[in-house]
Amino acid sequence: MSGELNWYVVKTISGQENKVKQYIENEMRFADLSDKVPQVVIPMEKIIQIKQGKKVPKERPYYPGYLMVEAELVGEVPHIIKNIPGVISFLSLTKGGDPVPMRKAEVNKMLGRMDELADLPGDMEIPFIVGENIKVVDGPFNGFNGTVEKILEDKKKIEVSVMIFGRKTPMELSFLQVEKV
Repeated sequence: MSGELNWYVVKTISGQENKVKQYIENEMRFADLSDKVPQVVIPMEKIIQIKQGKKVPKERPYYPGYLMVEAELVGEVPHIIKNIPGVISFLSLTKGGDPVPMRKAEVNKMLGRMDELADLPGDMEIPFIVGENIKVVDGPFNGFNGTVEKILEDKKKIEVSVMIFGRKTPMELSFLQVEKV
C-alpha cells in the first residue's frame, strides 16, 4: 500500500460533504501531507429547482453522504481523515476494517459520470414516452423493470411504476437511471 495513490470512499454525515471536503483539504495542507491526498471529490449532479416561479439551476451530491478521496494511506493520513468532524468512516469490507480502495473501473466510471452530469444540457430532449417499459439501471432499484407513468420535464425525471413485492410502487427517477427495455 505504501507509495501508491488509490481512490477511497469516505462516508460522511449527509449534507456535510462540502464541509468535510474543505476540512480534509485544510488538514492535509496544515500537516504538510497534501502530496498524500491530492484530490477530494464530491460527485455532483445538476438539477433545476423552481423558486418563486423561476427555474434555478443547482448542484447537489450525486451520492449524498459519500465523497471520494485520492490518497496514499500511510502514517497519519488515515487517522487524520477518520477524525475529521462529519466523517463516519472509510468504506470497508467489515465495520471498522481496513479501507478498501476502489477498482480502476469504478473510479473511471465515477469520474466519467461526473463529466457526463456536468455536461448535461439545460434543455435535454425527453428520451421516454408515457406507457413505455423501462429497466432501472442505477440506484437502489437497479435491475427492476417498470412502466413510465409521467414525465416531469422541469425536473428532468420520470415517474415510474415498479412491481415490488407484487405491488405497483411509484417512484421518481432521473433519465440517467433508466433505459428502454
